[in-house]
Formats: sequence, C-alpha cells, structure tokens
Amino acid sequence: MTKRRTPAPRRKSRKKAAPKGRHGRALLKLWLWYAVGFAVIAAGLWVVYLDFVVRDKFDGKKWSLPARVYARPLELYEGMALTPTLFESELNALGYRFVSRVSAPGQVSRHASGGRVGYDVYSRGFEFWDGRDKARRFGLTVSQGQVSRLMSGDKPLALMRLEPEQIGGIYPTAQEDRLLVQLSDLPPLLGETLLAVEDKNFLDHHGVSPVAIARAAWVNLRSGDVVQGGSTLTQQLVKNFYLTHERSLTRKAQEAVMSILLELHYSKSEILETYVNEVYLGQSGARAIHGFALASQYYFRQPVSELDTPKVALLVGMVKGASYYNPWRNPERAKKRRDLVLMVMHREGLIDDDEFSRAKAASLGVVEPGSNAQTTYPAFVELVKRQLAEEYQEEDLKSEGLRIFTTLSPMVQRQAEKAVAERLKSLESQHKVENLQAGMLVTSVGAGEVLALVGDKNPRYAGFNRALDAHRPIGSLMKPFVYLTALEQPTQYNLGTTISDEPVTVTSDDGQLWQPQNASRRSHGEVPLIEALVHSYNQASARLGMQLGLGQVADTLERAGFDGYIPPVPAMTLGSVEMSPYEVAGVYHTLAAEGSYTPLRAIRDVLTATGEPLKRYPLRIEQRFRPESAFELQYALQAVLREGTGRRVYNLFPADLPLAGKTGTTNDQRDSWFAGFSGEHLAVVWVGRDDNSATPLTGSGGALQVWADLMTVLPTRGVNLAPPDGVSFDWLDHATGALSAEGCEGAIWLPLETDFAPSQAVDCRLDQQQRENSWWHRFWN
Repeated sequence: MTKRRTPAPRRKSRKKAAPKGRHGRALLKLWLWYAVGFAVIAAGLWVVYLDFVVRDKFDGKKWSLPARVYARPLELYEGMALTPTLFESELNALGYRFVSRVSAPGQVSRHASGGRVGYDVYSRGFEFWDGRDKARRFGLTVSQGQVSRLMSGDKPLALMRLEPEQIGGIYPTAQEDRLLVQLSDLPPLLGETLLAVEDKNFLDHHGVSPVAIARAAWVNLRSGDVVQGGSTLTQQLVKNFYLTHERSLTRKAQEAVMSILLELHYSKSEILETYVNEVYLGQSGARAIHGFALASQYYFRQPVSELDTPKVALLVGMVKGASYYNPWRNPERAKKRRDLVLMVMHREGLIDDDEFSRAKAASLGVVEPGSNAQTTYPAFVELVKRQLAEEYQEEDLKSEGLRIFTTLSPMVQRQAEKAVAERLKSLESQHKVENLQAGMLVTSVGAGEVLALVGDKNPRYAGFNRALDAHRPIGSLMKPFVYLTALEQPTQYNLGTTISDEPVTVTSDDGQLWQPQNASRRSHGEVPLIEALVHSYNQASARLGMQLGLGQVADTLERAGFDGYIPPVPAMTLGSVEMSPYEVAGVYHTLAAEGSYTPLRAIRDVLTATGEPLKRYPLRIEQRFRPESAFELQYALQAVLREGTGRRVYNLFPADLPLAGKTGTTNDQRDSWFAGFSGEHLAVVWVGRDDNSATPLTGSGGALQVWADLMTVLPTRGVNLAPPDGVSFDWLDHATGALSAEGCEGAIWLPLETDFAPSQAVDCRLDQQQRENSWWHRFWN
C-alpha cells in the first residue's frame, strides 16, 4: 500500500506583498499632492478674489454720500436790519466761540459801548455755489436795530457772508453719514494722536503686526485699561470697510489677507485718509456717524480743523467704543477714557506738561444732547425734498453727495417756531382748550423765497406737516380776491364804489337756501368797497362776488397762483375754497408783490459733491395784475390792520411801519387764519384742531396773535406807500361817487386812477370834530 505524501504548506509570496504596500503609499502621496495643489489653487483664487474685492471698492465709489441741505447764509451789509440778539443767535447756531481776543477761524469777541454793540469776527470760509469764500476777519457794529459799520481792517466791506448752517440731509438706506475730508484738512495733532493710540508702527508694518499685538497687550496690562489695540489701523479699516463684525478665525484670516493686499496696492496716506472718514464714532437716531469730520460737528458743532487738545483726545478715545464712551450718556466714563488718551499724548511728546494739565482740567466740551438732530428743521426739509423730486431721482439724492442750498433763514425760522409754540401754549391756557395746532409759512416779498416753515407746534416733529398738507377752508382770506376782481375793472369800480350790505339769499339747484350773515348779525346798507373789505362784511362781499361773476372771481384766484379746486358756488366768495398755508402764501405773495406772480421756492442752487454747479433755481416774475389795482388793494389791506379786523394788534407796531393783511375765520371757528405782510416779509398762519372741531378762536383772536408775535421781533421795512404812475390820492364822496372837498360828510381819502377818476365834485364842510371822528381820518393819520 502506497503512502500518500502530505503536501508541504504553501509559503506566502513576499514578492507580491511588497509592491502592494508601495503602491498604496504612492497613491496616498499623490492624493495629498492633489489636495495640496487644489488647496493652493483655491487659496490663490481666494486671494485673487479678495484682491479684486479690495481694489474694486477702494478704487471705485467708496461710500453712498447723503445729500446735504444748507440754509441761506447770513449776508451782512451796512444798513441791514439786525439786532445783537438775533446776530448772536446765528453765531451760536454755527458754533462760533466767544473769546476775549480773536485769533483763529470760528471765533468772535463782543464789546459794547453806549447803545452800540461791536463784534470782531473771524469767519471760517466756505465753498459756495459761486466760488469759495476764504476765512476772513472782519468787524461789525450794530446800533439802533441795524448794521451801522462793516469793516475788514481799515477798509469798508460792501458785503460779508457767513457760512450757511446745515439744516438736514437726505440719507442712504443704510443711514450712514459722513463728511469727507482729506488728511490736509485734519489738525496734525489728531493724526499723530490716532497713530500713537491705535497703531504706533503704522508707517512700518505691512498690514499685520505681530509686534503690535504683543506691545498692546503689555501696555494695556500696565495701564489697567484698554489704551491700545492689537489690530493695526489697516485691519480695523478692513473690518469696518469690507467685513462684518463676526468673531471667528475665518473672518480674522480674511481680515489679515485683505490688510496685506490693501497695503500692497495703496499708500499709507490713502489708507489713513480712508480710515479717518470711515471710522464709526456714534449714532444719532437711525443715522450712523462715521469719520472724524462729522463727529466733530456732531459732538462739538465745530469743524474738525478747529478742535483743541481735549476734544481731539475725546474723539480718538471713542474709536474703541463710540457707544460705551458716549459723552452724553456716560460722561464720567468718556472723561476717564479721554484722560488716558491725553496721558499717551503726553508720554509720546505730542503735548507738553502745561497743555497736559490744562487739557485734563477741561470739560468734555460737547454741545447739548439732541441739538444736532438728523434734520434740524424737518418741516422745511420736507418741502425741499418735494421740490427736488421734480428734478432728481431718489437714489441720486441719497447717494451722490449733492449739496443743496436753500432759502431758509435760520434767524426767521427760530423766531417763527418760538411765536407758534409760545402763543399756542398761551391760547390753550387762556381759553381752557387743548390740542391746538398750527401751520406757518414766511416768505420774502418779491423773491418768493420760503424763509421759514413750521408744520407743528413742536418744530422738531417730523410727522404731519400742516404748513404743506393741512387743506382747510380759508374763510375771509378769500375776500381780497373778490375785491381785486372788481378793481381790475377801473371803469366800473374803485375803493369808493358802493355795494349793498343788505341780507342776501341764494337758492341752490336742490332747493337749499344759502343766507350768509355778517359776524355782527347787522346789515349796513350801502357801503363803499373799502369799508366792506376792512370790516369783512359777508353780505356785501357775497353780493359783489356774484355781481362780478363767480367765474371771474375764480379766474382772479388762479391768476394769483392757485391751481387747486375752486367750488363753483356762491359760498366760494366767502372762503369755502380749501388751501394749505403754503398755497395761501403763494396767492398772497402776489398781492404783496404788487400784482407780480412768483412761484414760491425753497431751493437756490444744487451742486455736485465736488462743488460743480448742477442746477440753478432763478427768480421768475410775471406781472399778472395791474399795478394800479394791486396798489389800491394793498391800501385797503393796510386799513384792515389799522381800523378793521386786525386793529387789536396794531398798537404793538411802530406808528410809522405800514403793514397789510387779512383775517379769516370759518364756520364754528374751526379755522383761525391770518395772512399779512410788510414790504419785506409775508407770513401766513393757520390755527385750529386736527380733528376739525370748533375752537374759541376767530382769525384775530388766534392766528393774528401768532403773526404779531413774529412780526414784532422781525426786523423789516414797511409796505410801499408811493402810488404807481396813474394813481393819485383824492377825496371821494362815497354816497355820490363824486370828488369831494376835504371834510365833506362821507368823504374818504382814497387812491384813485387818474384816467378813471370822477370829473364832477361836490363841496361841503364838516367841523373839525366830525372830520376827526370819521374812520378814514383815523386810518390815514
């Protein structure tokens, strides 16, 4: 039997195992190289992308700049009506500092001698629409309510204008605001302090500085507070300019790379200049305050070039945390931070011992909180926006940095606001009523420029604008246009022409009776036109309007500048027409401007961000009524104030200051109106309630009081008393329509058109007492 051989066990092949291991490692290395390659490519693409982002924004339009709205500048000249109180109020609003001796722009000194007040002023200069005015020192003397002397050194000045006050802006959607400045505009101390505190080696590093991080940690440890930061200025700029405030390693890496790229492409001066315009330094409501230039205006109401040492230190200190070191909310914390910065300035040799001691002892120097609101005069700025909307796209207004020069006079605006607020408070207390409101508009006579606009008794309120949007029946403010319609027909009417003031009844198509009554509930028979207008007789005015024709009266109102709806009913003659104070000012300006129509305007010029003229809003004048009839109507409206419904305030004014105007009251005294003018200013006032409920106020008891409060403090000149060619004054017997000798019973002294004056005359005499008792004698004398 044959034995089977047990087969020998197979040996594992080592020749096959070795190649398999080497292959795996090689494959792994290959994949690693691929991964590294992809990472390098990705990183390169990422860097290329970041490089594009850095250059695209830095080379392009860095910021959306708001449109800035400026008031009209205060223009000074010898003979100008001005009081020390008003002038100093203007200087304070512009942030001028009263000092004992003037040495730099933005300073003023005051000295009084006898009845004269003198000022030594150093203006700041400004880039106006017609060129740049350089900073200039000049002397000004005010006496007897006017500028009596205006000098530069020993030479007289024909005109001197101060820089205009910024009264608001039209802001981007992001609500960021900044004033762009160049490094040359900054005081050297600010830039040196910023670098000493935030980035001492800014001029030496390339965007990221490990040494700075270590040094900042050591300095902060020794100081016991955060005096220096570890990030460079370039890193801070990248974080604020390009990135979010997310705290992560990825964001920090991105910040470091972009900082290096920024330094590769741009100079240190370009980076620093962008930083001083970008840095966040506070919040005003929804508006973010960026950059040192705007922060200087916001906290101190001064240009950044005028900042002294303690103010420079405060702003630089706020870079670390504008909210945390807010000088209004946290004054002690802000002062401690400021003093730490002063210590750094002293240690680095930027200030000497005396300056360090003086600066530490100084107050924070900030203005009153809330005095630098986003919009100083919101009601007026709303009018500006509406007029701009006719010419410009909203996005351009919010982002192109336009400079808009307006017609607003801060001096007049402040007086108008005070008149409205204080008089309404007094009326509410006197009559035991609540919730009175007002709208007011003041314009220059002739130019049609809106000088002031008040839309609420709280002038800072930015809601419903009653001056523009409260459309209410105008009551007796309509009557002058009825009488002007008559005077435009000189062959048939003059101020002495009689009209019946007996009761009148009109039946409408639906059978309703319209029976207007006089306020006194009395009729006056046949009266001359001037008496009917001066005493605001409803019956006579309605009869005259219907006699002339409602269509002709409506045409007169339209020629005066009204383009709204005029109800074709007899009640229109007594003021059923609804208007806003702005619209009333438009038509009354035509009366004040002797029959010339000028559209009201709130804008003078629009410039680009670089100061190039973009749009001018020139004066437009169109003679729409005869000068003769316009003068006759003005004469009657002067009598309204001296003898008629406005006489209760006339004793507040100088006897030699002729003024004109008309009261208006609607049914149940829901609306109190007054429109009045001098030769220089027109002011329209409405007083009432938003819910249209009754008030205890007539036109003379409400709106006229507000008007008088303004006009008694506003330097102005009287209405023109010189008649135009073809008009002369004479005595007229209104009973017969004939010329009369002085002193005839019923004779009145009137302006009459020479070509249409009566040729016949009557001769009669009254004794002296009878003459002096007549209403026309009291008016004219």
